[in-house]
Amino acid sequence: MRAPGLLSATWQCDLHGSVQPLQPVQPPTAKDLAEAAANSQVPMWMPWPLPTGWEFTGVVHAGDEAGARATAVACAGPNPFGGLGELMLIAEEMGIGLGARLAGIEGPDPGEIFEETAAHAKLYAAGRSTSMWCVPDTGDRAVFLGEAGGLWLWAVLWPHDAAHLMYDDLVLTDLRDATGEMDWMPVGGLSARLLDM
Repeated sequence: MRAPGLLSATWQCDLHGSVQPLQPVQPPTAKDLAEAAANSQVPMWMPWPLPTGWEFTGVVHAGDEAGARATAVACAGPNPFGGLGELMLIAEEMGIGLGARLAGIEGPDPGEIFEETAAHAKLYAAGRSTSMWCVPDTGDRAVFLGEAGGLWLWAVLWPHDAAHLMYDDLVLTDLRDATGEMDWMPVGGLSARLLDM
């Protein structure tokens, strides 16, 4: 990837052309989360309140000095089917590719992967009912995809059976609007899945 320079005002990839650079992973602290939210052009979705026993475990974003154009917020907690469950919520402009990367699918956008079916799940994003469709063939994770406010909204869950969260009337808050509540957010250790990107 090449930084902006004399020949281009944007970051350039030899394969994909103009791209938004992935920034370093932010540790799971209220301060770092508030700073990331203040500099984001897209929502930073978080289940609020978090499910019982769940904690915030990190954030990453893609974008340049103008602000984030894609965000991924991670949280983790007990999986009722045993062990640890993990959830990443990604908001992004079309064509960025952060959600597809975390979902383990090719290309920057989901493409023609949906059949003409009713939504598989619904959640509430900023007070609005949002339809979500299950993305097939994602291996060790469950992936749901929808649209909120003209942006992709991805929910990626590990292990696959942690998808039960999507059927529990999950309520999402845009952390850009919840800065005063961040001090009360339970914080866990940094997500290894963010570090493996």
